Amino acid sequence: MRAPVAVVAVLLAAGVLGSVGACSDEGTGTLPAPAATATVPGASATPAGTTVREARLAIVGDVMLGRRVGAAIRDDPAGPLRPTATRLAGADLTIGTFESTLSRLGRPTQGEDSFSADPAVLDGLELAGFDLLSLANNHVGDFGARSLVDTVRRLRAAGFATVGAGADAADAREPVVLEANGLRVGVLAFNAIGETPRVGERRPGAVTLAMQPRLGDLSETDLRAMTDAIRDLDARTDAVLVLPHWGEQYTHVPVRDQRRVARALVAAGADLVVGSHPHVVQAAERIGSSFVAYSLGNFVFDMDFSVPTQQGVILEVTLRALDGDATVDRTTFVPYRIGADFAPRVLDRSSDQGRAILRRIWGPGSVSPR
Repeated sequence: MRAPVAVVAVLLAAGVLGSVGACSDEGTGTLPAPAATATVPGASATPAGTTVREARLAIVGDVMLGRRVGAAIRDDPAGPLRPTATRLAGADLTIGTFESTLSRLGRPTQGEDSFSADPAVLDGLELAGFDLLSLANNHVGDFGARSLVDTVRRLRAAGFATVGAGADAADAREPVVLEANGLRVGVLAFNAIGETPRVGERRPGAVTLAMQPRLGDLSETDLRAMTDAIRDLDARTDAVLVLPHWGEQYTHVPVRDQRRVARALVAAGADLVVGSHPHVVQAAERIGSSFVAYSLGNFVFDMDFSVPTQQGVILEVTLRALDGDATVDRTTFVPYRIGADFAPRVLDRSSDQGRAILRRIWGPGSVSPR
């Protein structure tokens, strides 16, 4: 949404909220009615005198505005975000993963897969109402440490909150609290893919959690640091969102470590866990009262070599608080297709393509949402 939202920086190393609540618009493993949006049973029954606070979040996956996307949008840097801008900006909080740099102060570290966007794309991010961008990914370090730090500086100077990467460990691990309609939503992020350097006490980089499939066996030390931070932030906020960059590329099924880590994050107090990196939509599930979406797929990207990498979903979440902490009251997945101009366009949920995307989340072979 942007302007009306208060962004409060909370000093502490990596953390996220805690609370209760989660519900999906898809029910069980079978596909729901196209326009259905489910509500937690009994959630609408509000006792007299109870103070009700609600905030609606719109969350998207990987936003990559460099490489062929950047070349195609020189005349209109906001172009890829225009078709969905009204919908995204209409949410109380709009959140995504920014998977590139905004400068080239160093040499490319990943060859042709080094992503750098023109700073002019900031106008499109503002048009779409983004409040927070996660930088915990494997491409924010593509042009070296100076470019990473400069990217953080440019985004913050333009009014965007960032999380998950920074000039040093204190900067990168600092949670962000977004405030909307009286609700305080704590946000943390981590990179489990590598390539961007692990942030150090005096070294720029991204918050890193070592796990399969890229970084070897699950690091209990890294996981403990994240869960400790979640518990701390849980005491300070109404709800918590964790944004992991994790998983196997081009597969719709989460790997075992994604599921293990998701459960640990939820046990520590995370209400929402929303992943990125696989470049395709993955399963979602409820874990207790919390909600996990393992991957929303690409949002803006130039991966036009397959249909699945051109498909994704916007996750719309309603947080609702009755006096105390917030719960996940509603979730809706909004399917889209990325066009030849690299812009995602929302699909009718009842269309063949819309239903096929939603089946990737709730269909056979997915994690059971129950």
